[in-house]
Amino acid sequence: MKKWWIFSGILIVIGAAFLIPANTQPSDDTRIILEHEQHTYIAPVCFEEAQPSNWISEDTLERAEDLDYPPNDTCTEEALAGVKDPFFISLLKDVGIMDKKWDNW
Repeated sequence: MKKWWIFSGILIVIGAAFLIPANTQPSDDTRIILEHEQHTYIAPVCFEEAQPSNWISEDTLERAEDLDYPPNDTCTEEALAGVKDPFFISLLKDVGIMDKKWDNW
């Protein structure tokens, strides 16, 4: 009987991990483009429509935040917005077992 309770508890925890939502965020090392003339940053998928100046460099999201650069436009804000995933999937993405949508930029 004790084994049944343990097994049931494990199933409940696993089920909850797939039902409880979590917000997956881009990593600090997510690649972005710094727009130094406007003091903003651009997501690579938004680069063409952002019409940047010639004073740009490639860096990380962490560096942009250290410089207090805001997103260049709504495209960048939306591209870097968190994604709702089940807790278990979010955990796998955070530890690097699964890719986040920002990993291939």
